[in-house]
Amino acid sequence: MAKIGLLSATAVGIGAIIGAGIFVLSGVVINLSGTGALLAFTLTGIVAAMIALQMGELSSVMPNARGATYSFAYEAFGSELAFITGALLYLAYAASISAISLGFGTYLGSLLGMQGSIYQYAFSLLLIAALSLINYLGVRRATRTDAVLVGFKIFVLAAFIGFAMMLAKPVVSDFSISGMFNNGWSGIFAASVIAMFAYAGFQSIASLTPDVEGGGRTVAKAILLAVVISGLLYVGVIVALLSIVPASAFGKVADPLSFALTRVDAPQYLLVLVGIGALVATASASLSMMIGGSRLLYQISEDHLLPKFLRKMHNDTPSSSTFITALIAMALIFAGNIYIIAAISNFGILLTYMISGLAVIKVRRIRRYGFKHPAMIFGKNMFQTPLYPYLTVASIICIIVFFLGFPAVALSGGVISILLAIIIYYSLREIKGKPVIKVRLFK
Repeated sequence: MAKIGLLSATAVGIGAIIGAGIFVLSGVVINLSGTGALLAFTLTGIVAAMIALQMGELSSVMPNARGATYSFAYEAFGSELAFITGALLYLAYAASISAISLGFGTYLGSLLGMQGSIYQYAFSLLLIAALSLINYLGVRRATRTDAVLVGFKIFVLAAFIGFAMMLAKPVVSDFSISGMFNNGWSGIFAASVIAMFAYAGFQSIASLTPDVEGGGRTVAKAILLAVVISGLLYVGVIVALLSIVPASAFGKVADPLSFALTRVDAPQYLLVLVGIGALVATASASLSMMIGGSRLLYQISEDHLLPKFLRKMHNDTPSSSTFITALIAMALIFAGNIYIIAAISNFGILLTYMISGLAVIKVRRIRRYGFKHPAMIFGKNMFQTPLYPYLTVASIICIIVFFLGFPAVALSGGVISILLAIIIYYSLREIKGKPVIKVRLFK
């Protein structure tokens, strides 16, 4: 079976990271921190890179895993923590598909002059249906489609940055260290919490490890490349926005790129290009999340923690899991305030980042003491996180700090989600009559 290469794998990560976030969240971050947005995106990019290095190591050690952090937790800590991790991660994938597709529907309705929620919902549902079909046709076709979409949105962002730089009249003092703290540390911190989720999605590459040529080592490179390229684009867009429009002018703007272009009387064709770029970005991000979510569901079933029918394959694609993911994403669109659900799912994403750090510590202990593990392969080609354990510990501490900045609804919703996952897991164990496992920790 033909496999995908480094370019396609990287495109999946960039596709998941650069979605509606860069067309929406950049304005929110600027509103919170002013020119400190540049610092917020840079710092969170560094944290994302640390997490990416760890996921790269885990992917290289477990080259047959399709479940990203779920699989890492399953092999490192067992089925209990893995089930909880998988449930939270899957909710994040499904909610992201719903929220991003709603963004697509809004942009398309605006471009076509078809306002109203009925059109927004219709376009969103059509996008999810189309992307599930592309995914069903095979992982190579899906990743190639994603690569084309990613190439186009990078072109659009580069065009925006280039145009902004030609008009730029930045005030150098605003980009100084003191200028970045005009909104104080609280503004920087609040902006960083939001900016962190602008990088979410790169672990979707880890779900493709068995389908990537070169296995885990190639996936490790793809994850790191996706984060670095996305980070450079984020910083470039922030600098471009602040160079043509004062930070105080953004307010609560939903479309900061179009807003900035309108303020400087940009050509109409550039506004249209940015609008199309937003459509492509949201479609690409939804496709990447669909790829990751369907493979996660397949892997949980492959580990016999979900029913067998989810393991049905069509060519190299988990067909049943793909359509189930599409149906759940469609249902979440009508589940009420999808953005509250998305906020709760962000809790799950951050928790999976922490678990990946803990899994790296466990993997290193297994290797150090020479333990045998059937799912882990240690060798010369193994990718290793540099500066271990300092980088790993630092990333875990950063994640804990980010948790402190979470809104109450996300924290409470996240805790409730964990409790529900625990109840479901142990209810299924009881129904299946599985024996209780007792472990003695002390003599």
